[in-house]
Amino acid sequence: MPLDFTAIDFETANASNASACAVGMVRVRDGRVVASAEWLIRPPAGHDAFSEFNTGIHGIRAADVAHADDWSTQLSRLTAFAGADVLVAHNAGFDMAVLRRACEVTGDACPPYRYLCSLQVARRTYDLDSYRLPSAAAAAGFTGFAHHDALADATACAHIVIDAAARAGADDVAGLAAVVGVRVSQLAATEAALLAVA
Repeated sequence: MPLDFTAIDFETANASNASACAVGMVRVRDGRVVASAEWLIRPPAGHDAFSEFNTGIHGIRAADVAHADDWSTQLSRLTAFAGADVLVAHNAGFDMAVLRRACEVTGDACPPYRYLCSLQVARRTYDLDSYRLPSAAAAAGFTGFAHHDALADATACAHIVIDAAARAGADDVAGLAAVVGVRVSQLAATEAALLAVA
């Protein structure tokens, strides 16, 4: 099996995990970045207030997403890009919570993606003082990116996994997880998602 996966990064408007306001995605095939996509998202109603704290991190404001597609509209675009890939994210618990919660509040089916956390992989691969994305990416040889830009972060995440797999001698995501001792987890399918595939 080749090293195929999609790296993903969400930015949020506020403390609510449902408040996705941007996504960046990077497709990896056979250990190489082959495609990327990013877009702004209008967060779901009731979760669409932009906090100064979050805007201070990523620079996205309410006016920036006023004419962006909402979560329900862009979810099919996200799933079309990722296909059946394992999703990889740095601190994947956060990004998977965004995916799950945004689907919950909009009533959309949450796809039952398998996922791997590049933060956990980095902790088992590198000896660093900090495993934050910039530090882990630098250890993988990927530097100088705009941290908290969704596409830049997804790209950095992809490079961590590519480098870690090379160091581990792993041919695919499952092999990397096994060698470094982490799990490939899976989002629980919602009832709507199960009906969609029935």
